[in-house]
Amino acid sequence: MKKFFKKIGDWVKGKLILIKPGTFAIKGAAIGLLVLTLIMFVIEVVGMSINWKDPWVLAFGLVILLAVTLVSYLTVKLIKLIFEIPLIYKRTLIACVIILSIVRLGDERFGIFMVLVFSFLGAGIAMFWKGHFRRLTTPKKVVSILGFAIGIAGIGFLIYFGSIRGLEIDKQINAAKLTEDKVSSIQGPSPAADGNFQFTTFTYGSGNDLRREEFAEGVTYQTEPVDGRAFIDNWEKFSGWWRERYWGFDSKELPLNARVWMPDGKVPFPLVLVVHGNHSMQDFSDPGYDYLGEFLASKGMILASVDENFINGSWTDLFGRLERENDARGWLLLEHLRVWDEWNKDESHPLFGKADMNRIALMGHSRGGEAVGHAAMLNALEYYPDDASIKLGYHFNIKGIVAIAPVDGQYKPGGSGTKFENVDYLTIHGAQDADVTSFAGSMQYERIKFSDSSYHFKSAVYISGANHGQFNTSWGDNDYGVTFKGILNREQLMPVEDQEEVAKVFIGAFLDVSLNKQREYLPLFTDPRKGKDWLPESIYLSQFEDSNTRIWADFDEDFELTTTTTGGTANGDKLTVWREGEIDMEYGKKGSRAVYLGWNYENLNEGIDSLWKDGSKPSIPDSVLASYSITLDSTSFKPDSTSMLVFSLAESTESSNPKSGGKWKNENNSNSEEDLNEEKDNASDNEKSNEIKDKSEEKKDKEQEKTPEPPLDFTIILIDESGEEITFLLSEFSHLQRQIKSRVLKIDFLDKKDHSENIFQTFSFDLERLRTGNPNFSPEMLKEIRFQFDQNESGVVILDQLGITKKINL
Repeated sequence: MKKFFKKIGDWVKGKLILIKPGTFAIKGAAIGLLVLTLIMFVIEVVGMSINWKDPWVLAFGLVILLAVTLVSYLTVKLIKLIFEIPLIYKRTLIACVIILSIVRLGDERFGIFMVLVFSFLGAGIAMFWKGHFRRLTTPKKVVSILGFAIGIAGIGFLIYFGSIRGLEIDKQINAAKLTEDKVSSIQGPSPAADGNFQFTTFTYGSGNDLRREEFAEGVTYQTEPVDGRAFIDNWEKFSGWWRERYWGFDSKELPLNARVWMPDGKVPFPLVLVVHGNHSMQDFSDPGYDYLGEFLASKGMILASVDENFINGSWTDLFGRLERENDARGWLLLEHLRVWDEWNKDESHPLFGKADMNRIALMGHSRGGEAVGHAAMLNALEYYPDDASIKLGYHFNIKGIVAIAPVDGQYKPGGSGTKFENVDYLTIHGAQDADVTSFAGSMQYERIKFSDSSYHFKSAVYISGANHGQFNTSWGDNDYGVTFKGILNREQLMPVEDQEEVAKVFIGAFLDVSLNKQREYLPLFTDPRKGKDWLPESIYLSQFEDSNTRIWADFDEDFELTTTTTGGTANGDKLTVWREGEIDMEYGKKGSRAVYLGWNYENLNEGIDSLWKDGSKPSIPDSVLASYSITLDSTSFKPDSTSMLVFSLAESTESSNPKSGGKWKNENNSNSEEDLNEEKDNASDNEKSNEIKDKSEEKKDKEQEKTPEPPLDFTIILIDESGEEITFLLSEFSHLQRQIKSRVLKIDFLDKKDHSENIFQTFSFDLERLRTGNPNFSPEMLKEIRFQFDQNESGVVILDQLGITKKINL
């Protein structure tokens, strides 16, 4: 057989030789290709020059020809060098590059470094193998020793780099701590404290799970599967075949599985469902909320941790992953509620009357955090928005939604972001999240509206030091889910016990308010410092809005900078930045617009400049003082004695003096001959002074790396129609936190790359209390709100959601 195939191969080679082009033909092909290509290029360049009436196009065409000639020459040289690499190493190199690209290292530079280090180490070992080193010439011995040393050092570095927990990042000032003494703590027990209820645990599900006993014969109550084909795409081909083989079912028979923590007692208890996000489907995620199940059950709430592992990812996703499955995650939650509702109404069922179906909350983590928003939306609809043949009509009484480090936009009904209304909402997210690196929950936050007569609220809490996985005990501190988790920088992670405590404080308080009407915990969401006795030490930023909030300016209404949302005018004075625009996140847009306001006093004069440097705050002349004001008109609503002034702020890290360089640099320069001569005369002096300046600036930069920037502050002035004013600082509530910086990968330190984004903080001020500074001021006659930037030398802030709300009555 071998001889037969060899004969066939030789015959094919012989025939190919007969038709192989000769040297003369190859030269002709090269000349023909070159000449005709040049003709096409010349015609194009000459045509462009004529059409554009610009002869410089011809010169540019010549430059392109020279560049192409050089590139082709160097490319041929490079290919020749590659072909000179010995065959064994060439094959090995290609194979190892492919293999290392499959190993999840977080950055391709790790792979390149490993190729070099492993090659040096292997070469060094080979040189010392069986006395080979003695036969080498002296130069080769030196090179061999050096290469071997590099390989050993590289391996040592990789081991050390992977074994350390992480690297230190520059300290940041916690702005809220500077005025924490002004904030009184909420009196009473921590919302994270365990309650007095005893509880039992059980599971319900299909009863025939191939992988877990607790959902097979171990189920306490059996459920019927549901058909999810309308909500899941691409359960097919090899990936779908493997998924079906692994689980024993396909998308037509999705199981309703959950593990439950239920308080003991006869009183109907609030029902809370929690669903995990995307993770390896073989590494089951639903047990990871056991700490929340035990905690909430002790407080008198039923928690069901829903199993949706069967629509999570797997290694077979390389051959095609499930698509559009995030709405399926939300729809499955509604199907679980349907089952609970049936049990609750069935007098013969052991769970009859156990759940209070008028007090329901849904919680989700990661993709599950997005899915609970989809569930809230689908719950209110009669039909599936992407296919009217799929009837919904659930209409359960969902009171609250909790999104833990959610994603956003994986499913978009009708091509737009999910919207729902009249449901309380809490989202929490960690700054050290290496999986979902943008605060996507704040995007969903923007799309939630309150329109009925009931009280509702929403809150978005950002936590420095929290990561993605430590909210789930099964996921832990490995946000990438990689084998070599040493690539992650975990030095800034808060301890897992602290992160779980943070979750219990905010989730416990939220559910107590939303489901049990325990309004004493509501102030925690307006200002996390009110829970300082309960929360671990960290930086917390929170946005808050309730159904009593009325907005004068949300900057979404038009593109005119001088108009506001509900009438009135806006005015900026001496600002170096004044524009309205979309709010950028690290990845994507927040989904709303705001006004960007910047000021810069660095070049006023030496006296003021030196005062700023000393940490003092000079008196800024009115001629340069930057400010921004909103003036209300006769149609604008007005505050009263119960009102709180509210707005949201974030720092922007863009330049506070954008016109100091680039196209603006020479705007005011004269081009007269006299000025040019003067510039030449002063050039020598300038060069000397610039050398000194460069050294001083370099020293200043190093000092700034060690000394964190102080938080931002400014003056707020309220003026009524009679001209009476009250003046106070932003720091009367809190200084504005500088952007929280994190480095989630160790290689970020090599790049000196900080991850940060525009995270908003809601500021609120009691007008009645501020009025003590000027009793003649009348909130009911408020005319103007002015922001006067006089407390920092420079800065840019993003202002949004300026309005009023009512004091929270406990």
